[in-house]
Amino acid sequence: MNDDKYLDKITPIIEDFGIYIKVDRKYSDNTKESYLDDIKKCLMYLKKEPDRITDDDIFLYLKHLDKENLNSKTISRNISSLKTFFKYMNITNKMNYNPMDRIELPKITKSIPDVLTIEEIDLLMDINVNDAYSARNKAMLELIYGAGLRVSELVNLNINDIDLEEDLVRMIGKGNKERIVPIGDYAHDAITIYLNEYRNKLVKTGKVCDKLFLNNHGTGMTRQAFFKILNKISLEKGIKKDISPHTLRHSFASHLLDNGADLKSIQEMLGHSNLATTGIYTHVATNKLRENYDDAHPHS
Repeated sequence: MNDDKYLDKITPIIEDFGIYIKVDRKYSDNTKESYLDDIKKCLMYLKKEPDRITDDDIFLYLKHLDKENLNSKTISRNISSLKTFFKYMNITNKMNYNPMDRIELPKITKSIPDVLTIEEIDLLMDINVNDAYSARNKAMLELIYGAGLRVSELVNLNINDIDLEEDLVRMIGKGNKERIVPIGDYAHDAITIYLNEYRNKLVKTGKVCDKLFLNNHGTGMTRQAFFKILNKISLEKGIKKDISPHTLRHSFASHLLDNGADLKSIQEMLGHSNLATTGIYTHVATNKLRENYDDAHPHS
């Protein structure tokens, strides 16, 4: 059976599986599309009737994925996709055994996040404010680093989410959870200048937008636009590291830990539901401690 005929044959099953994970499992659209893509690739590789796939076929396919040099997260997601698919095949009586029963999820090694040094942060924030765009960019950078925000939280802030009298920012984070984080003097000053002197210059006639940070169309800043702004500024400053918005969030947490903040407080400011997630930053501090030891200790 050629590829086109085989794809036509399995498409109804894949589409029905998509309805199952969307309606019954309530997976997000992104997760749904990833799972469907994983299943389609697996079936197209094996070229077998889905209800005739065995555990040996699955081992063969996982060996193929391993040869593709995929990282552990991608392989783990593929296994999750296949486990969910064959569970669906069982509960819909399309097959009476599960070839995934012997397959376990691999352990995922958490990578230590990249962080900027204090000197690199100072360099990045050293923006000469002379127009609305430079004022906005400085305020955004000072706030995302100063409060450890996710980029989605930053661009979704409204004007009334900032309390400059109490120096607090209120946001809705992952899982629709609200949290309140203090902001420091640098962010306070940059936001004050932006709001009092420059934001109105970005407002367009006939457009009403409550977003704190506006683009050149007078509407809210987007994640993609902020990413481009961040990369442009880092290149101009000669910073050699690959920087993303999350790098600033990682740097926020790492610098707090380096300067004595306790992990529980950092967890609350980052909005992590699990302290173990925040614990990755202890590895950053430990690595730095090791570097200092190796540089300074005579018997290192």
